[in-house]
Amino acid sequence: MKNILKTSMLSFGTLVLVVASAHSASVTNSGASAIVLVIVEDGNRTEVSLDAGSSESICPTGCFVTLPNGDRLGLQGGESVDIKDGIAIIN
Repeated sequence: MKNILKTSMLSFGTLVLVVASAHSASVTNSGASAIVLVIVEDGNRTEVSLDAGSSESICPTGCFVTLPNGDRLGLQGGESVDIKDGIAIIN
């Protein structure tokens, strides 16, 4: 019985990791010009450039995003973020 429980919990844990990675945050640049976002995820810093009207999936495991105006957002993944004229709206 203990082995069955351990196997079930391991399978469930694997399922949770797969489901969590499928819920990235979606960021859309609704502004008229390109923007650059600074993303820190798991201690790694990257820059993502978004042209006007484009979208990108980011942060499958959560991250911090610094907007061009210096505002900082904490995302867990699964959010939908719309950025227009330097203002972010999180849905």
